Amino acid sequence: MFFMQNKVLVLGVDGLDPRLTKKYMNKGVMPNFTKFQQRGSAREDLVMLGAMPTITPPMWTTLATGAYAGTHGITDFWNPHPTELDTLIYSFDSSNCKAEPLWNVFAEEGRKTLVWHWPGSSWPPTSDSPNLHVVDGTQPSNINIAVGTAEWGQWIEASTSIHETHVVEKESDGSGAGCVISDLEVEEELDGSQNGLDMSLKAKVLQNMIMNENEGECAGSAMPELYESKTTLPIKDATGWANAPEGAKEFAIPVSNGMERRHCLVTKNAQGVYDTVAIYKSKKGAEPIVVLNKPQVVVNDIMDTVSKKGNKVDVVRQAILIGIAPDGSNVELWWGNAMEAANDLLFHPKTILADLRANVGELRSVSMMIGNSVKAANEVFAPLWESYSEWQANCMNYLIENNGYDVVFSHLHNVDIAGHTFWEIAKYRPHIAFYDEKLIQDVMERFYVDTDRYLGRFMHLLDEGWDIIITSDHGLVCAEEDEPAVPIGDPFGINIKVMEELGYTVMKKDADGNDLREIDWEKTTAVAQRGIYIYINLKGRDPHGIVDPADKYELERKIIDDLYNYRWNGKRIIALAVRKKEAAHFGLDGENCGDIIYFNEEGFNRIHGDSISTYQGYADTSVSPIFMAAGPNIKQNYITDRVIREVDVAPTVATLGGVRMPAQCEGAPVYQIFEK
Repeated sequence: MFFMQNKVLVLGVDGLDPRLTKKYMNKGVMPNFTKFQQRGSAREDLVMLGAMPTITPPMWTTLATGAYAGTHGITDFWNPHPTELDTLIYSFDSSNCKAEPLWNVFAEEGRKTLVWHWPGSSWPPTSDSPNLHVVDGTQPSNINIAVGTAEWGQWIEASTSIHETHVVEKESDGSGAGCVISDLEVEEELDGSQNGLDMSLKAKVLQNMIMNENEGECAGSAMPELYESKTTLPIKDATGWANAPEGAKEFAIPVSNGMERRHCLVTKNAQGVYDTVAIYKSKKGAEPIVVLNKPQVVVNDIMDTVSKKGNKVDVVRQAILIGIAPDGSNVELWWGNAMEAANDLLFHPKTILADLRANVGELRSVSMMIGNSVKAANEVFAPLWESYSEWQANCMNYLIENNGYDVVFSHLHNVDIAGHTFWEIAKYRPHIAFYDEKLIQDVMERFYVDTDRYLGRFMHLLDEGWDIIITSDHGLVCAEEDEPAVPIGDPFGINIKVMEELGYTVMKKDADGNDLREIDWEKTTAVAQRGIYIYINLKGRDPHGIVDPADKYELERKIIDDLYNYRWNGKRIIALAVRKKEAAHFGLDGENCGDIIYFNEEGFNRIHGDSISTYQGYADTSVSPIFMAAGPNIKQNYITDRVIREVDVAPTVATLGGVRMPAQCEGAPVYQIFEK
């Protein structure tokens, strides 16, 4: 019998690490989290025993369903292709999930439910209940970036010493490394339905051969200091303007793939110091589209029009004046992503976007991969995320106050994306010794401080009868080894080097005997696919199978032996390798799991994804997820010694909300923390 029927808010923060959170609480820079702890319950260490693999789509799906990855079928950042061993398919599509999400249960039992940007099997919605409202979920970074980005932001450097325009475009391999997915195609069914339920994502397919440790996410430490479109522009004396003050200077930002310009007027104040940049669509324009000056940080809601695929679209941008020389000879600014202002494809119902635009403000976007520059992090990357988390809190509080929701599932991605950018260089390593680890760690602390500020925006709901759960999918580690990037365990493709050296994967060769990026299936007996899986190239199952099923068991034994014996710089790099049937112990025995499941040794890890969920790292990092609960049905200032598992979150929320468990739920309520 369900004895509660309370309102419940799940505040999910991707990558939020309990070990670091505890550190910053003790330091006094996360006061809101401390208040939540005083008004609620958690373990002393704040740790939740994470499921695996420790990566975004499967773990957010586990949080939503109470089921392990082997059960719900979302088994990595990418899922396996149903037939081709060298091909991966997009894993965020809810149609791939085989377990019932808790939000469907709430909605179908009459409880009005909001799912806000939950990057695990939330889009498209899988219930036709009018009580279910869903915003995005097609990728983890920021809302609408997958479908509404008309053009990427630009880091602008303009100078009188520059004589011609030069643009270096942002590059992406399309794999989603670092949790960034863009350019998804979304199609509406021909019946013209406007309710969002008939939206489907075209299957996104990936073939990505990761040949060695210098490719894939392993190559993070080699990321250039600025990993965005950078545009250098000449500054000249202003000419041809309708109304330019004396001494004004000008430069022009290319937009719409260089087919248009945004004209920038650099002006000085009454003291003769250049301190302002006004940006116009035309030199003849009476009003600028934005005026930038110090001490502004981020300027939001900049309305513009650009071309996207040959069509004019209304967009919203953000901008930051990074610096301006007093004599006007140099200007640095961030000219943000152009986001389609009215793109409501990923809002269900579509009216949510119009409501937010009218009553909260325009969509905000972020820089996804600003690079390994501390300056860029502090001047652009962090301020944009701080602006975004503020906007998200504004949106959610507005919707909670005005739409009568009974339960809200939400996700914020700031900590994770910052960790992908910076944790690998947050430890002194001889091959990347040009980084100051203290400055890098300070950047990460800034993101935790902002997260605390974001969480505090919902504290008032405790006094309005809401139970609040704060959780994450995983933490992120700064690996201890000096050269932690090993050529196996990358979640964004087929890992070649180790399996090739061991003789199981064979690549085709060019005329000079060099490896091509194509597997020779006639000679390949097994491949390492995604972060933790090895597949046997099996006759009767795989299109190019050469291994007799009678030999599969012995081949698996040999591969496992060889993995344990493999050395990288003289050290073992595989912590655990088992057959699929043994992987049932940690929920990885489903059909979308490999024949062998393995995990890299602690210390030889990417930020997350290839590790066992209890691993720790340098600078007080860990890969564990976090759990905290507070509210009228939760014991106050209570420490439990209960082992709280990731599969326990959904049944705990179900119990607090007074609904049944999701159909495939494998966890149990954390009843020790309940007040009654």
